[in-house]
Amino acid sequence: DLETVIEELPAKELHGIFPWLVESIFGSLDGIIVGWNLRCLQGRTNPNEYSVALDFLDPSGPMMKLVYKLQAEEYRYDFPVSYLPGPVKASIQEQVLPECSLYHNKVQFPSSGGLGLNLALNPFEYYMFYFAISLITQKNSPVTHHVSPSNSAYFILVDTYLKCFLPTEGSVLPPPSSNPGGAIPSPTPRSPAVPFSSYGMHHTSLLKRHIAHQPSVNADPASQEIWRSETLLQIFVEMWLHHYSLEMYQKMQSPHVKESFKPTEEHVLVVRLLVKHLHAFSNSLKPEPLSPSAHSHTASPLEEFKRLVVVIPRFVQEKLYIFLQHCFGHWPLDASFRAVLEMWLSYLQPWRYAPEKPPQSTEPLPRSVSDKWAAFIQENLLMYTKLFVGFLNRALRTDLVSPKNALMVFRVAKVFAQPNLAEMILKGEQLFLEPELVIPHRQHRLFMSPTLGGSFLSSRSPAVTDASFKVKSHVYSLEGQDFQYKQMFGAEVRNLVLKLAQLICQAQQTAKSISDHSAETMASQSFFSWFRFTPSEVNGSYTGNDLDEIGQDSIKKTDEYLEKALEYLCQIFKLSEAQLTQMMMKCGTAQDENGKKQLPDCIASENGLILTPLGRYQIINGLRRFELQYQGDTELQPIRSYENAALVRLLFRLSSLLNHRFADQMEMLCSREDFVGRLCRYHLTNPQLAQKIRYSPVVRDRTSHNWGPRISLRFLASYRTLISLLMIYFLASWFHIGPVGCTFIILTGYFLYAVIMTFFFEGWKPHEH
Repeated sequence: DLETVIEELPAKELHGIFPWLVESIFGSLDGIIVGWNLRCLQGRTNPNEYSVALDFLDPSGPMMKLVYKLQAEEYRYDFPVSYLPGPVKASIQEQVLPECSLYHNKVQFPSSGGLGLNLALNPFEYYMFYFAISLITQKNSPVTHHVSPSNSAYFILVDTYLKCFLPTEGSVLPPPSSNPGGAIPSPTPRSPAVPFSSYGMHHTSLLKRHIAHQPSVNADPASQEIWRSETLLQIFVEMWLHHYSLEMYQKMQSPHVKESFKPTEEHVLVVRLLVKHLHAFSNSLKPEPLSPSAHSHTASPLEEFKRLVVVIPRFVQEKLYIFLQHCFGHWPLDASFRAVLEMWLSYLQPWRYAPEKPPQSTEPLPRSVSDKWAAFIQENLLMYTKLFVGFLNRALRTDLVSPKNALMVFRVAKVFAQPNLAEMILKGEQLFLEPELVIPHRQHRLFMSPTLGGSFLSSRSPAVTDASFKVKSHVYSLEGQDFQYKQMFGAEVRNLVLKLAQLICQAQQTAKSISDHSAETMASQSFFSWFRFTPSEVNGSYTGNDLDEIGQDSIKKTDEYLEKALEYLCQIFKLSEAQLTQMMMKCGTAQDENGKKQLPDCIASENGLILTPLGRYQIINGLRRFELQYQGDTELQPIRSYENAALVRLLFRLSSLLNHRFADQMEMLCSREDFVGRLCRYHLTNPQLAQKIRYSPVVRDRTSHNWGPRISLRFLASYRTLISLLMIYFLASWFHIGPVGCTFIILTGYFLYAVIMTFFFEGWKPHEH
């Protein structure tokens, strides 16, 4: 089998098949990794085959043995620059050397000329580059089903590689060597193939700087392999996060710029796994010894790597911030944003991955954020504040009646409501707003040196004691000197929070209205329900809503999420009970006479009602709506499905003939002030039409037309009326009452009913046809 071939053949013969093998696994959609994902998703993967495949690509498996075997011979392989992320590819093609040391001394022109740039990589780099890029190529997969991380071979391998090369406990396993007692050499420097300029300060490899301070390299073979950890981390960050540069990010703020790269949900889940592991990796750093001499002799290479890795603030924080900014601004307004949200919240909470355990207590009180994380919060201020404002803007445009959207608001509010977190964010904002000298762009990188007590993703530098300087450096390096900072606890953001709180109240009322409507619908179902027609069916209004189908359980969850989210927002921004009460009262002022439906937010004008931006938002998201009713000539409205078309036309002609013939007499009768006039007005006019004007933002000219008293016989064309009359005649025949006698009884009964209604409710109209 392939494992035997790898072990028995010499490196010289394996050298030629290595690129083909790597590209066949990761290089195309037909590769093994992508194929495993799809087959596992569709339930066609043999469990034994799945296990064998993962074992083959395991850090101690045959594929890695091949990598180390070729690494010992210092072979080089060409990796096309065209496969790199957009900003890196554009930089190299313009002969500007990227800041990341991963690309230094590796770019080569082909012998034919200026096209087809390649990177000359060692076997480990070549393998990891293709492994990282296979996550990006999976987005072109024709399968649209969601891939669960637990079923994804790629997700499992990423987790395995991170645990192996960036272990939180122990040390990096040394690679197997084909020569007993030998060691796999670390990459050797190469002279640059082409001259390059640089847009950033060069920093030498952490490995080279670490080895230079070692008294004896051969005394600790693991020190030679720290470069694998550095290389793995740099490749993952470059290939997964470096798809947007600062310049490209600023251009992407324009709605006219086409999006160059669209991350998938699986991509975001893998990045979240990387973020969580780096937090745990950093937090596993042991306390520094008190004696510097003891430190130099007892610290392991891996511990030194954790302390010396100054590349992280430069290559994780900035790239992740821009990546998140892009996702917040361009991700669809649906439930799939949950993956981006959880990745962001994982970055914001490095204390969740700290080794110390929370104190045991009988009451499940929220865990307070320790003051030792203040430096991390200050040096990642924009991650907390600007992205929170971005989430507010998204939440204000989403339907909070949906349980999934309500859950996202609840999750963010719960995280920011952790005790002491809001105070530390406010302290960071105060440090940024302190008067300070102008800080050159990116100057802060010279002063960064990570120490114990924070996250691997951000620096903590005791060399720079001015906290205000560090906060300003962080903000200006990510947004530029001209950035206008928007305070999270300022008046503008507070107004956004109040709007969100108001929408939460409205969503709670909408969910309750839907719940009540569903209960009424279920209670009203009966055998004869098809005979009944609601008033909305008669006048043409639409009362349906897509949210009616979310179910009682979902409505209950929505109410719980929104209630807790509102409580947390009040804790974060110190909202008073009076403000909440005022918002609740404001939400209930627009209810109609039934106390359930609410009109959209609008203002009255000489042309009728005009929707405000809030009103348009409420209609788009189904939070409120106008009761759509036919307000023209009721005799000319379209024929309904519950009406007989021939009878409608025949009765319309008959009614028109009678109205034309007796128009003056009806007008005279309705103008009388006695009982006869009131009785005629009850039958021949429609006084309720004027009350319907406020339910629709139509112009007044169309709704103020008066058609005068007239006879309407259209109700006789309704199948409900016809079936009701047939049932009455059928029941009357059981009591030996003929059609003429039954008709007389019906007319007499209706006349008595009309007389009673005329006495007590002159303005009430019992039917509209």
